[in-house]
Amino acid sequence: MKIRAKHLLNLFFSGIVNLVFWGSILFLTLIFIQIFFISSFKIPSDSMEPELINGDNILVNKLILGPRLFNAFALLKGEQVPIKRLPGIRSVKRNDILVFNFPHPKDWNKIEMDFMKYYIKRCIAIPGDSLFIKNGFYHLKNSEEAIGIYDAQLLLSQRENKTIPENVFRAFPFDSTIPWNIKDFGPLYIPRKGDKVPLNRHTAILYRKLIEWEQKKKVDIQDDKVYIDDQLTTCYEFLTNYYFMAGDKIENSQDSRYWGLLPEPYIVGKAWIIWHSIDKSSNRTRWNRFLKTIH
Repeated sequence: MKIRAKHLLNLFFSGIVNLVFWGSILFLTLIFIQIFFISSFKIPSDSMEPELINGDNILVNKLILGPRLFNAFALLKGEQVPIKRLPGIRSVKRNDILVFNFPHPKDWNKIEMDFMKYYIKRCIAIPGDSLFIKNGFYHLKNSEEAIGIYDAQLLLSQRENKTIPENVFRAFPFDSTIPWNIKDFGPLYIPRKGDKVPLNRHTAILYRKLIEWEQKKKVDIQDDKVYIDDQLTTCYEFLTNYYFMAGDKIENSQDSRYWGLLPEPYIVGKAWIIWHSIDKSSNRTRWNRFLKTIH
């Protein structure tokens, strides 16, 4: 009886060890997949309707642009850390729907990384584009490509300016010398890595946040002269790519029209499919959205 009890005890502990071992393998595998391949995100608002609606749970493909590597523990402690990216399948295209870390978690005048705060928007303009909005419609200089959701832009174009609240109507860069709004905006050049732009009052107002984020130095504008950490600078070369992002539901979206351009290192990946969707009013699964591809 003692031998049998000992045998059963050994089997029990062996089972526990195997359970812990395979559980750890499964956990590490899931973490590996989350870091390098796909992640799941929940849509919390209606800013991307009708393509994505509140309650959708989506999978994000990280292989398109390439997975990122950074010190997550340091970010969770509030530190700003370098972000590296492994090679991806392709670059971002116009009209891609992207998940990204919101670049202004604390202050719209300063770009910072918040590991826990994510946005999802449609890419309207890519590095090298010159974007302008005319009567509510997105346009690119020297391109006839259709960008964004036409019906939403049409609705905005038909709305009288005086019926739009002031805090919704006014747009980036919120400067009296550049009085842009959500119906008439730009042109705004979207910088790409290696681009050089002359620095004057106008360009410094448009790109101040990007330069301060890249250089970790203060930009000061005096008359038409620009100083970076008290050093007169007449030309600036960008160190990374930037993107103009916008929500499909134009009149209910905090996007690049308000806070400016998105740095490439902040992009998590491309929205891929809806794997689950719940109607919050009834707590029922929306089966018609199951495995719907995101466009």
